[in-house]
Amino acid sequence: MSYEKVAQAAEKVVGTKQTLKALESEQVSELVIARDASSQVTARPLAAAQVKEVPITYVESMQKLGKACGIDVNAAVVAIKK
Repeated sequence: MSYEKVAQAAEKVVGTKQTLKALESEQVSELVIARDASSQVTARPLAAAQVKEVPITYVESMQKLGKACGIDVNAAVVAIKK
């Protein structure tokens, strides 16, 4: 379900740095995090999303999340923009 939501999102941001920037500027409607991602990678975006009260969805695979974003590499964090 969430992979489809990511794939169909009109605007999304992939990666930790870009996600943090989008969260800071309050452009994110939902955060998607891969469960198999390192907690060192996901900790800051997760904390920022909780502070901004942005809904957080978890998916199982970084590989599938990257594929849903249309990229050929794994994705740990994806922000769906408003």
